[in-house]
Amino acid sequence: MLPPFDYFQYARIRDIKQRQRAARFASLSPAYHAPFSAADKELINKPIEELVHDIQTQTISPVDVLHTYGKVAVKAHEKTNCVTELLLPEAEEWATSEVNLKGPLAGIPVSLKDTVQVKGFDVSVGYASKSLKPYNEDGVIVKILKDAGAIPYVKTALPITLLSFESANGLWGTCRNPHLPEYSPGGSTGGEGALLALGGRIGIGSDVAGSVRAPAAWSGIYSLRCSTGRWPKTGVDTSMPGQEGVPSVFSPMARTLNDLAYFTRSIIGMQPWKYDYTVHPIAWRAEEEKEASSKQLRIGVLRTDGVIPPTPAISRAIDTTVTALAAAGHTLTEVTPPAEADPFTGFCLASELLNSDGCVTFNSFRYSGEPTDAGAAQLSRIANLPRPLRYLYYLYVRYIRRDVKWAKVIQGFGPKTAAQLWQITAQREGYRKRWHSWWDAEPQQYDFILCPANATPALPHGAMHDAVSSCGYTFLWNLLDYAAGVIPVGHVDAKLDALAHSGKRGYRRALQELGANHAMARGAWMHYDAQKMAGLPTAVQVVGRRWEEEKVLGYMTAVQKALEKANAQYTLLEVE
Repeated sequence: MLPPFDYFQYARIRDIKQRQRAARFASLSPAYHAPFSAADKELINKPIEELVHDIQTQTISPVDVLHTYGKVAVKAHEKTNCVTELLLPEAEEWATSEVNLKGPLAGIPVSLKDTVQVKGFDVSVGYASKSLKPYNEDGVIVKILKDAGAIPYVKTALPITLLSFESANGLWGTCRNPHLPEYSPGGSTGGEGALLALGGRIGIGSDVAGSVRAPAAWSGIYSLRCSTGRWPKTGVDTSMPGQEGVPSVFSPMARTLNDLAYFTRSIIGMQPWKYDYTVHPIAWRAEEEKEASSKQLRIGVLRTDGVIPPTPAISRAIDTTVTALAAAGHTLTEVTPPAEADPFTGFCLASELLNSDGCVTFNSFRYSGEPTDAGAAQLSRIANLPRPLRYLYYLYVRYIRRDVKWAKVIQGFGPKTAAQLWQITAQREGYRKRWHSWWDAEPQQYDFILCPANATPALPHGAMHDAVSSCGYTFLWNLLDYAAGVIPVGHVDAKLDALAHSGKRGYRRALQELGANHAMARGAWMHYDAQKMAGLPTAVQVVGRRWEEEKVLGYMTAVQKALEKANAQYTLLEVE
């Protein structure tokens, strides 16, 4: 159907998919709609090792476990609109016929980002054009899960472009933050963030610029961004197939750090390289995880990326963590990034690589009139400007508005020829080399870098129109392909985290004092309001080096131990 008449095709498919989802929820057995029992709450909070043991010894039935987590999904979806595809009826069959209940994840329900391929279901990625086309077989990720004993039970919300810290699309609607519904749970794996915060156990998402880490930070859970080749990535669909300048990686998420570590060990212990040609044959190095969690650590503290300063709530989370780690005997040093490889240079490189097609691909799947993400729409408008007009826009921003940073981003944006893409890729490799040499050299030689996961706590719905470029604290590590994890620390406090200057323009005065009064910083800070945000999670990021997933999980354990010792540990949402 030709534009603009294909809008009606979008609307028809949207209505079909939403009716199907509502019908599946309504048709669930009463067991899934019942209130949480004391046994349910005990099961949700039981360590994963014990739960696996109980299932393997037939102390508890995997279907009973599914009933508990089905209740979690039902109640979480009612609160946040986090579920796209409900797999529960089929999951009960898989639990008795396909799943290996002797595996390391025996009977553990696992939720999946909507992009993951499950037989009998669409992989819509939030697009109507990709819907009503169910797959005939499981993708690699699901095959590994079932062989390990895990049971996929829901697929979860995301943004239509996968390029947003919002999780909304015209097909499924807007996913809401589990703490405050007016705010985003993060993106692009936001449905996982919401579900896990409300009692889910384990999830799998993808990350190209922070898409498993932003939801962890904004929803109050734990996640690990794996390096390329450490986690399976085939048997999925995406909004940008073929994009390899900054590769997307699939990675684990969990409600607790213990679950995150156990799940990661279990999947890599399944030798995923035998299932997926993209996975490197690197066995789990348990001794490295153990050593990282128990030794005295040398930690670099990157308080700001030099582009968007952390807002007061995030600065307080960093301060709290630094104080706890110092009290635990670890050595902390302020980080100055390597010369000629500063975070802003990395942001510009990563942006050019990620959108080197001029935003053509992720827009090509969208029907006319189908809603898109506000941030992605802004990127598309800039990319689609004729080169002379884009240059004039650059000159206006650079010399009239005197915004050097945003002008630099605009200058490099837009479609690239193959020759230009090769040049930028070569710059990426030089950038990676400088970071590698810098980290190895004295006086650095850090075990890990501690930094914000984002400059702000969760932002309100629609804020990506202004804050589309507020991803530098995560995007940098994607460009470098470093392993990185997120740990929730506390919650926004209306008084402790308030801006020093009141009024609607108070954030501008604060940014002026910080020397960062430019469009990229203003786009994020303009939505910061500690009073309205009170109760939202705050978090920190733990960054290791490439293929150091074991060490990063160990470092995360060390951070968590230090916070607990300082009585500053994060409080999970109660399951109600």
